[in-house]
Amino acid sequence: MIIFFRLFLVTILYHIFLFAHCQIPCGIYSDAMQIIQIQEDLSTIEKAMGMINSLSEKSDPQSFNQLNRWIVSKEKHAQNIQDIISEYFLTQRIKQSSKNYENELITLHQLLVSVMKCKQNVNEANVRKSNELLDNFLKLYFDEHGINHLKKLKSDS
Repeated sequence: MIIFFRLFLVTILYHIFLFAHCQIPCGIYSDAMQIIQIQEDLSTIEKAMGMINSLSEKSDPQSFNQLNRWIVSKEKHAQNIQDIISEYFLTQRIKQSSKNYENELITLHQLLVSVMKCKQNVNEANVRKSNELLDNFLKLYFDEHGINHLKKLKSDS
């Protein structure tokens, strides 16, 4: 019984050690796919803002229900952008040795703030600002080959 317990304990601890070395297992996600996800999230936020503005003029129960669902969706997609920026780009991809390190950090911080403002209200100017900041980040982060790869991925989807 003691041998079984030791084996069980070693297996559990070894399992934790294997999967705790980084937040996202290396090589599973690509930078371009993360950018495409952020762009899709921004599009959803923009649509949600339009629906929230439209539904808020109505006072029937179905509209209240849909209004709530669009608010939750807007929050979820904004949070997803914040998670990708924080947990993927800032903690794993942006390196101090990058030639654009400071500008990448500044731009991503500005994008985090802009997305936070998307959560706080329904002003579509915040989505436009977020898209502009994302485009600025792309120019800093990707080389020409990376930009072309991103364009190809977007056109294929």
